[in-house]
Amino acid sequence: MLPNKINSMAYASCLMMLLMSVANAQTLRDPTLPGQGFIAVMAKTDNQSLVLNSIVSGQHSYAVINNIILSVGDTVSGSGLRVSKINKDYVTLSDGRKLQLFQSITER
Repeated sequence: MLPNKINSMAYASCLMMLLMSVANAQTLRDPTLPGQGFIAVMAKTDNQSLVLNSIVSGQHSYAVINNIILSVGDTVSGSGLRVSKINKDYVTLSDGRKLQLFQSITER
């Protein structure tokens, strides 16, 4: 009789531990998702933010600013600024300002 009680108690304990681990697993967050407090560093000009997203260097260089593909001489929409120069890790605007990529993006 005593072994049956021990077995049933062991089964109950295992079941409780299993249920607790399932409850804990539901509260875990996917570590590959971006953080909720992500803040981008941006240059400001007249109430509009300019963000240099990426640069494609080659025979014809292109810069992606505010998710719009631009080349030298193009106007950045809404700001009236023109793209003066596109280098491999920064873009110079007509007012002399430089938009630079994050260092971790340019280093390999």
